[in-house]
Amino acid sequence: MTSLAPSAGSHPLQAEHLRERVDTALQDFLARRSLELAEVSPECVEITDTVSVMTSAGKRLRPAFLYWGWRGAGGENCEAAVKAAAALELFQAAALIHDDLIDASDLRRGMPAVHKRFEGRHREQGWNGASEAFGLAGAVLAGDLCLVWTEELFSASGLSAEQLLRARPMFDTMRTELLGGQYLDVLSQVLPEKDPAVMAERALRVIRFKSAKYSVEHPLLIGASAAGADDKLLAVYSEFGLALGEAFQLRDDVLGVFGDPATTGKPAGDDLREGKRTVLVARTLQNSTPTQAATVHRLLGDPALDAAGVETLRQIIVETGAVTQIEQMIASSTTRAESALAGADLAEGPARDVLAGLVVAATARKQ
Repeated sequence: MTSLAPSAGSHPLQAEHLRERVDTALQDFLARRSLELAEVSPECVEITDTVSVMTSAGKRLRPAFLYWGWRGAGGENCEAAVKAAAALELFQAAALIHDDLIDASDLRRGMPAVHKRFEGRHREQGWNGASEAFGLAGAVLAGDLCLVWTEELFSASGLSAEQLLRARPMFDTMRTELLGGQYLDVLSQVLPEKDPAVMAERALRVIRFKSAKYSVEHPLLIGASAAGADDKLLAVYSEFGLALGEAFQLRDDVLGVFGDPATTGKPAGDDLREGKRTVLVARTLQNSTPTQAATVHRLLGDPALDAAGVETLRQIIVETGAVTQIEQMIASSTTRAESALAGADLAEGPARDVLAGLVVAATARKQ
């Protein structure tokens, strides 16, 4: 097949025009689902319209790791692998829709969160009942449909029955572990845990199961398994993916506090208002004076936290050295990922260089 690789120096997500091909696969799939829902009622098409908007702005990291895990294991450059990879964007959409609902987040990627989109629609039309209840219902159903569509697109991707059978166990594990990690995250916000060390340990476990495995390790293993990778390569991919996935989420935690809303698409300090017990927060409490700790406990999780309150917490986080420690953790995890990749016996082709580029894309990002 003719190479689709872009010129040297291109962003790794653009290698073999993967991002555009994933976009096309999603658009085509959702267009067909829209026709199906229109048979129920033209009014139901709003669900696919909402999901289309939700999936239009993703970075496509998870599809990239699945696809390049496949290519690194000897899989060919084909549309079946691209469609299988695109299925992860629908799963990501489901996770984000439900996550925003759980966290009561108003924005996602600079746009109204899905429950807010439905809520606004209800309010604009002057329909009966509570706008908030309609928004909740619409988001739950949209998220559930994305879960259904994840399975449908993956199964109908065009991969052979044998390839799907090899990938299926990891595909199923990914979905179960993510939802378990999500529950653990919810639980960590309400447990009356005062020991910062225990909080940090739980936060690391949330990172592993809610993000690291699902964002990097599992996509790599799904793609590699489908391509028939041996146990040695799967083990290397697992080591690489888990280390990089942890660095990816730690970077996300820093951005959740210090990121620019213009690039993150979420209000400044939103993670602080939501009271997220991240590793960053746990390290802050571990290093705090009693006065600093009291201030963190007082302000963290206040939904009405203003700009001054956000700045107060940011200052404490910096003063305690927590940001420096997290940056050191990111650097250490990144080094472990790079070392694992260096020792991987990958198939001939661009996979090694693209995966190395994805390490930078996942850890040095600003959004």
